Parts: sequence; structure tokens; C-alpha cells
Amino acid sequence: MVLFARAFAGRSRFAAGFSAFGALLAIGLLVGCQSEKEARPSLPAAPGYPSGPVATHPLTNDEPDFLRLGNTNRDRVPARVGILLPFTNASSATRALASSMLKSAEMAVFESGNPDLLLISADEGSTPETAAAGARTLLQEGAEIIVGPLFGPSTTAVAPLARDSGVPVISFSTDRRVAGQGVYLLSFLPRGEVRRVIAFAASEGHRNFAALVPVSGYGERVGEDFKDDVKAMGGTVTDVEKFTPSVQGVIAPAHAAALTKPDAILIAQGGPLLRDIASALASAGAGPEQVKYLGTGLWDDPVTAHNPLLAGGYFAAPSPAIDQAFVTKYKNAYGTTPPQLSSLAYDAVSLVALLTPGKPYNRFTAQTISDPNGFSGVDGIFRFLPDGTAERGLAVITINSDGTFSVASPAPTTFQASGS
Repeated sequence: MVLFARAFAGRSRFAAGFSAFGALLAIGLLVGCQSEKEARPSLPAAPGYPSGPVATHPLTNDEPDFLRLGNTNRDRVPARVGILLPFTNASSATRALASSMLKSAEMAVFESGNPDLLLISADEGSTPETAAAGARTLLQEGAEIIVGPLFGPSTTAVAPLARDSGVPVISFSTDRRVAGQGVYLLSFLPRGEVRRVIAFAASEGHRNFAALVPVSGYGERVGEDFKDDVKAMGGTVTDVEKFTPSVQGVIAPAHAAALTKPDAILIAQGGPLLRDIASALASAGAGPEQVKYLGTGLWDDPVTAHNPLLAGGYFAAPSPAIDQAFVTKYKNAYGTTPPQLSSLAYDAVSLVALLTPGKPYNRFTAQTISDPNGFSGVDGIFRFLPDGTAERGLAVITINSDGTFSVASPAPTTFQASGS
């Protein structure tokens, strides 16, 4: 039996209960050892649990005015999960993404088979102020954990409110500056992508690395991570060039990087401009025959695969077909293909469902959320680090001359060291 409750007042509320449901969680705790014969990249252990923030007004008990379905047992405390997404954002594309992420969250609730999950949604809107108002509503209705918001400024506004109540936040922001002290980022961050592709290139014998990064916050972060990772792998940074994202703006930086004679170049750019950068490098004598091209997750685009100058290049991303089961289930349920980020909401709510059997108002702790064994989700394994960011097990993808992608190095299936 499936129960739904909706109320419309600038947001919607969703709840689901089950008497019997045979579906299994797509997300699970990773334990034990790795049995694959194929060698996998070893990932270090997470250095302990983060200390949680001290709540001034913690939610510790079920209150009469907390949201509850009228036909639920009063002796049971539902796990109220707040989901905060930009349903009324000024951008139609953002609104569509928010809608899809909510559908993915609902799908995770149904598939969990957990009768105690109560999903409550609120609007992030277009401003931090709207997001803060939405978070206040969720807290007033008894949310033990907040999934979302999508954007960094919204997360900054929501964090102190949630922290004051001792409620953790699983945000989808890509700004790692907002992570920590009870805020966890389930987004894809360039740090892990850069580390993975640099490590693989180093394992193939590359030692002299240059990088081309855009003049942006993203480019700044990639450049810093690049230098740290090359140093950690025992390589040499020959140059880090910044470019203005335009056809003319990439020529001089590409030529300058080529002059330093690297044997591998990281290009932190995707889309049509990536083709122009590759052409500029080739014209400067640093073509794919001389230099190994490396990329970030921005390369995970069919357009990239059809650029012959990038054939043989590497980038780090989730395994290409790993989320196909999720896509198929979503299409069967809603009749459309989900946007790429929809899987993040599915994984977040599936993780919450996995932790729900704990003691009410003490089940979503820093220790349980940051289990160093990690979890397995739609896009592969992940775990939260002490700084609140997510470490992911990524594959290294290569671009073939026929315009296809293939896996050069499989994604790890566990955070345990090989042979443990």
C-alpha cells in the first residue's frame, strides 16, 4: 500500500509508506575486501571522523507540531527528510532540474521499502534568502536532515540555521568552501577528477606536466589541485597557463605551455572551445603525437569524443554505463531521460534511507554519514571526508579514434586497500 500526502503553499510535501515492497536499495554500505582479479587503484583511508557542530537549539524529540501523516502510528517517529531545491528559480532549466531531482528523491523513497521515511520539500528559489526561508520551514516541520540546496550561496545561508538545530545538510553545491561543520557536498568536484587522471598518467610514465585552466573560480581550483597532485606523484609542473574562454584567448597560453616541453597537458575545458585549444597546441608542436592530453569531468560529453585531436586523451569520470539501471528506472517511471545531476538526489535520499534505522534524532551523525568504508551509489562509490567534501571512485576514460569512449582504468569498487 502506498500513501501520498500533498499540500501546496509554495512547496509540496511528499510521504510514502509501505506494507510490503521487494525492491532493494541501490545504495549500500561498502564493507569487506575486493575480490576482482583486475588491479584497481588504491585509495587512502579517510583520516577519522569529523567533529560535528555544537547545536544551540538541537532537535532531540518528536514534537506535536512536526509534520506527520494522519494515518501513521503515533508510537513511531518518522524520519523526516527535508529536500530543498530551486523549484521557482528564475531559470527554466534550473526549475526543470529541480523537478527531476525531486522525482529521483521520490523514487529512492519508494525503492527503500522503508515505512518510516517522510519526504518534505521546500523551495530554494533564486536567492539565499528564499533558501533560508525554506530551510526554516523544514526545521519547523521536524526535518532531521536536509538534502540540498543546489547552489553554494544558498548552502551558505542554510548552514547556520541547520547547524543551530543539529541537523546535517547534504548539499549539491560544487563550491567546496561551503563544506564542513555539518555540511556535506555530494557533488562532483574537480579535485578528485584531477587527482585520478594525474595519478593514472604518472603510472604510465608521464613526469612533466603542464596545465591550461580558464580564468574563473573553477580554473583557479583546478590549477591549485593540479600542482598539488603532480607534486604528490613525483612529477614536475612545467607550466600552468590561464586563458580567457574565447577562441583568440586560448592561442597564446596554449603556445606558452607547449614551449615548456611537457609530456602531458591537463586541459580544464570542455565543449567547442576544447577543440580550439587542441588545435592551438598542435600548431605549437604539442599535438597528441607528442603530448598526452588530460581532461576533467568537463570532457564527459559526446562532442569531446568526436574531436580527432583528442583521440588517445584521458579524463576521469564515473564509469560510462554505471548509471544505466537508474536511467532505465527513471524513464520507466516518468517517461523521460533524467538530467545528469538527478542521480545525486537519488543517492542522497538512498543514503538517508540506509541510515534511518538508527535512533531518532541521533541517526544522522557525523560518524554515520562519514563512515570511511563509504557507500555505493548510482555513479559509483563515494565517501564523505572530514572536510565535508565527497571522495569518489572514478574511472579513467580514453577517447578512441572512432569517436567513442572506453575505460582505460576501471573505477574502484571499494575504499579498502587491495588485498585487505
